[in-house]
Amino acid sequence: MTLTRRPRLALFAALAVLMAATRLNHFGAVPDASWAVFLIAGFYLAGSVRWAFPALMVLAVAVDYVVITGSGLSFWSHYCVSPGYWFLLPAHFALWAAGAGLARFGQGQPLRQLAGLAPAVLGGVAACHLFAQGGFYWLSSSVAAPTVAGWAKNYADWFLPYLGTTALYVGLAAVVHALVLLMQRAAPAAARDAGR
Repeated sequence: MTLTRRPRLALFAALAVLMAATRLNHFGAVPDASWAVFLIAGFYLAGSVRWAFPALMVLAVAVDYVVITGSGLSFWSHYCVSPGYWFLLPAHFALWAAGAGLARFGQGQPLRQLAGLAPAVLGGVAACHLFAQGGFYWLSSSVAAPTVAGWAKNYADWFLPYLGTTALYVGLAAVVHALVLLMQRAAPAAARDAGR
């Protein structure tokens, strides 16, 4: 789906607000939509990767900064901000790439894209989690004695919750996408019927 400038900016703004609102309370009642936002942005904004991806990354870091410093802690000494924090760049880009790949897969064929949705989410989350969790596990001083077995267990423990949350938001986006397509198809028929 190719978006013109105004809808593209509106979608970017909506995704940015969703990410900021849910990332502010990362473990709150409303789950963090960040991973889904990067995948959805990759799907709709793939052609805008040069500005949209960096802007979303800056927003994610800014929200983290506000949350950490707002709780009275130093951003740079917080346990989440280790050398592994830099791995959020390839982690979030893996989700963006999954979304962009899905957009290219069966372009203009919604049923084919729907068939590719689950593999895109699964692959994107698996790669993102590999970078994000791996960077934290291996490079953070929070893990006293990292081992391959410990890393594998940690990866497995957190994979399904992150997959479920991402799938929930992406699924909701897919429903909205389908409704928009149905309305777009119904509009010309309604206009023809009104002209009779």
